[in-house]
Amino acid sequence: MTSTRTKGKSTIVWLLMGLLLLGLGGFGVTSFSGNSASDLGRVGSTPVEADDYLRTLQADMQAFSAQTGQPVTAEMARQIGLTQSVQARLFAAAALEDEARRLGLSVGDEAVAREIREAPSFKGLTGQFDPARYQELLRSEGLTPAEFEHDVRMDQARLILQQAITGGVTAAPAISKGIAAWILETRDIDWQELTDGDLPEPIAPPDEATLQAWHEANGDRFTAPETRQITYAWLTPDMLVDSVELDEQALRALYDQQIATYQQPERRLVDRLVYPDEAQARDAKARLDAGQATFEQLAAERGLELADIDLGEVTEQELGAAGAPVFALDQPAVVGPVMTDLGPALFSMNAILEAVDVPFEQAAEELRAEAALDAARRQIDDQLSGYEDLLAGGASLEDMAEETPMQLGEIAWSAEMDETQDSIAAYPAFRERAAALTDKDFPELHQLDDGGVFALRLDGVTPPAVIPFNEVRDAVLADWTAAERRRRLQAVAEERRLMLMAQDEAPAPPAADAAPAAASGSPTTPPAASAPTATDGTGAAPGARPQLVSATGILRDGVIEAAAPAVVTAAFDMDEPGEAEVVTAGDRVFLVRLADVHAADLNRDDAQQTVSAVAERVAASLQGDLFEYHTRAVQAENGVELNAAALAAANARLQ
Repeated sequence: MTSTRTKGKSTIVWLLMGLLLLGLGGFGVTSFSGNSASDLGRVGSTPVEADDYLRTLQADMQAFSAQTGQPVTAEMARQIGLTQSVQARLFAAAALEDEARRLGLSVGDEAVAREIREAPSFKGLTGQFDPARYQELLRSEGLTPAEFEHDVRMDQARLILQQAITGGVTAAPAISKGIAAWILETRDIDWQELTDGDLPEPIAPPDEATLQAWHEANGDRFTAPETRQITYAWLTPDMLVDSVELDEQALRALYDQQIATYQQPERRLVDRLVYPDEAQARDAKARLDAGQATFEQLAAERGLELADIDLGEVTEQELGAAGAPVFALDQPAVVGPVMTDLGPALFSMNAILEAVDVPFEQAAEELRAEAALDAARRQIDDQLSGYEDLLAGGASLEDMAEETPMQLGEIAWSAEMDETQDSIAAYPAFRERAAALTDKDFPELHQLDDGGVFALRLDGVTPPAVIPFNEVRDAVLADWTAAERRRRLQAVAEERRLMLMAQDEAPAPPAADAAPAAASGSPTTPPAASAPTATDGTGAAPGARPQLVSATGILRDGVIEAAAPAVVTAAFDMDEPGEAEVVTAGDRVFLVRLADVHAADLNRDDAQQTVSAVAERVAASLQGDLFEYHTRAVQAENGVELNAAALAAANARLQ
């Protein structure tokens, strides 16, 4: 439920997320003496509830997992600071709620009802508030309507307080213009990438003594990582699948539970664009039919994107009055206007999804595999306490493999091991435990993200060690060659840089001897064509100016397609036109010369937009700082009490 509001997850608290990553130190934190042992603490008289903490933390973990593409365990959440961040946000929100209550800030029932009715998460397919969906979503979050409506009311009060504190804060025009001028300044540069063709001679392979010396001097590049010899016992649902017995009745029950997957009516992918009145809808349809506008352009005219009007997969019944005309189409097209509960609308049918009719017999194999895995997970869950008792009673991993279905294994694990390999090392939970394992740890049961379990023991550690020269000779040769190539290219580039600087600083040569001035109107003799100039094979004639490529109007965040980003960075690090630098980016070497600097013209329309955007960002930053200081002051004045026992208990529930 992304748009609903609860303590710690409301609009104002999400706003605080980027501004108030506060710790609890410095606020007069004392031991908790409240009446509720389940509260994590309180600010003044406002409690911070454990359920809110867990709910918000789970949401953050899911969001982080979605961003990174890997599951986030409770231990990972602690290591990356999610637990501290959530605690800080909740205590900050409690401080603001306590302050709002002290000041008598609140909103009426009508404002609360309006906020709930307008929340997108509570709207049904028609776009209207759906009471049943409202109840269901609150139930899924473990909230009652009364609790949620209280949270909405306090969110609005906190928002009033925030606006009172930060509403008058703006950015000084001089600051906004100065930053915008810095951002929009452009530069012209001349540059050249040096390649093997710029070297006076090819790089000859070194002798063995040179390679061995290179190996010794750069041992960190040829060092094997620490390796941990680990014995483990593990059990996954896949290991039990073949032993799981399933009867047809259980499969049919599973089929009935998932009937919406196997039995679906014909559907359409549809966008709906609503208009205030039928005349406007008909005019839009006429322009569409005449090719004067696309459906996307019509949506943009109403301030909408296609994502805003996408109904997704819908059946004919779900479309109501629009169902018949939309389902009469045999290819993508637009129909309408059709009168709906929201007003006259155009419907764009984008794709036809055929009806799904998969009988039980056809789905049985897929259901069997799914049901077997599910049953295997339940078997493991049912045996967890027994496995834990065995380990607590002193059973070794070898004993576990003999007395339970767990399988014994050994691995030489390192942090650089390929995570995609088909072994226990592919599991994040195992890698996390393997990295932290010590020889003093007793085997404990840990869970895998597929429902499996494992326990492990550290048998030994092989510290990092330099790999013998004979085993990595080819790698040493490649490393030496790359370094030598880079060194020589840098030397050539430096010679050319000095040449450029000298030529730019030298006075202009006098004009070539010319014939006496001809009388007015007399023809002059054209100069003779220059003979081709010999070069030394480095891209420039001896003593001649290096051949550079020009790039003009480059912004600070600009990109030169054929050059490395470091070239642009170097250009903006130089101060005066005529300066030149050698830039190394990995194995690439560039010569870069600053040709000219162009100040930004802040009178242009696009520049004014940048000034406005900068002003908004600066104002937001100032408002954030001010709001942070206010929240700190409220916490310091009202006092923060922390219930360490309740916090530890809440964190334990994440296991």
